[in-house]
Amino acid sequence: MRRGAAAAGSLALKAGRGPSGARTAVWSAVPQARARASLHGSARLLATDLMGKEVLEAEFTAADEPAAAPEPEPTVMGESETHGFQAETRQLLDIVAKSLYTDKEVFVRELISNSSDALSKLRHAGLTGAAAEGAEGAAAAAAEVRVTVDSEANTLTVSDSGIGMTRDDLHNNLGTIARSGSKAFVAGLAGKGKEGEKAKGDEGSSATDIIGRFGVGFYSAFMVAEEVTVYTRSGLAEGDTAGYCWKSNGSGSYTIAEAEGVEVGTKIVMKLSDDAKEFSSESGIKRILQKHSNFVSFPIMLNGERVNTVGALWAQSASSISEEQHVEFYRYVAGAYDKPTYTIQFQADAPIAIQALLYAPETHSEKYGMGRMSPGVSVYSRKVLIDAKSEKILPDWLRFMKGVVDSEDIPLNISREHLQDSALVKKVSNVVTSFVLSNFKTQSRKHPEKFNLFFHEFQAFFKEGVCSDWERTQQV
Repeated sequence: MRRGAAAAGSLALKAGRGPSGARTAVWSAVPQARARASLHGSARLLATDLMGKEVLEAEFTAADEPAAAPEPEPTVMGESETHGFQAETRQLLDIVAKSLYTDKEVFVRELISNSSDALSKLRHAGLTGAAAEGAEGAAAAAAEVRVTVDSEANTLTVSDSGIGMTRDDLHNNLGTIARSGSKAFVAGLAGKGKEGEKAKGDEGSSATDIIGRFGVGFYSAFMVAEEVTVYTRSGLAEGDTAGYCWKSNGSGSYTIAEAEGVEVGTKIVMKLSDDAKEFSSESGIKRILQKHSNFVSFPIMLNGERVNTVGALWAQSASSISEEQHVEFYRYVAGAYDKPTYTIQFQADAPIAIQALLYAPETHSEKYGMGRMSPGVSVYSRKVLIDAKSEKILPDWLRFMKGVVDSEDIPLNISREHLQDSALVKKVSNVVTSFVLSNFKTQSRKHPEKFNLFFHEFQAFFKEGVCSDWERTQQV
């Protein structure tokens, strides 16, 4: 195939016979291919007929395409209005910045989750006819979360083409805690420190009950930023559709001004503080994104490169997943090189909504005297990592199992860093463990020779279960 034609915008074509719809589908995707070429150096379009035979191909290279114009920076118009945070919001900001999160890097996860939610909301608005004309279509063409780091300017930017916000939304969502009873909850948080060690051991304390009452993910940006600027424009058909600039240093007030050149969606620019310069490192942010947000439904682009390339396999139907996909996913979540002996995928709606994808490996490291293995199952909530290598989901003797358990019903503490409600988490553990043991029992009956080999490899774990897991002695 020809490549790198001299004329700007030229492309190499290879055409064959096939339905015209194939060509229509390809040419409707040309703008996206041009954009990918400008970012990654090249992009290819393939079309096939109903029999799977290639009928058309087009390849773009960055050299063929004119350089993409840089995204225009929004411009503030007129005077900025200054507003004070609500008293309880100021308290919350102080708590978030100083003591709520034990690991500062989780602010990236919080902002990515907000952007993903915003994209989903605009998609839903488009389906229901509530989106502004052209807004949903434009968002669909660029339905991604964009992250930009600038080490020289010491800034980190997270943007999306999602639902966006109006002026009132900025006041309600960023200037206040817009939920009933919020003041009492923040008062409870403020009072927790006075209760000493007793409060620290109280799982029902306000510090762990706040999540779900109102979102504080956005405020986590102030852990690392000396100033946060938000550009936004609503994508809804009704109401305020002007662009706005919201700005605050997190102390006691914020400003709002109209801005031009603001696209539908939200753009958050964080001027990082001197002690948070590591978050302007591209490699550091890439590691954080892949750790916490790798399975978010929308592409996450870091300085033009996609970083979440592994799909959330557990959210797909079992029949649609190939053996090769299972092997690849198992190796990713387990950090292993072998293949899974057994794959256990299930969904449950009661007593709690669960999606799980678990693997029993071929071998394990303890037999080589490499020390006790860590648990191998991680907990996600709506595809966002909550508890890596969780000790709460499977009994310790099943620590050789690898995989993912996802449930948006699992209650979390405010920073999402620890599972909260021990009674409900116990139910999740019981459901998941029962599925695993039931699967082993089924496999031992259907394929006894294969199971015997598996049991021989992991018999020490099963014997440990008989001696330690009193609730399930009979099942084991």
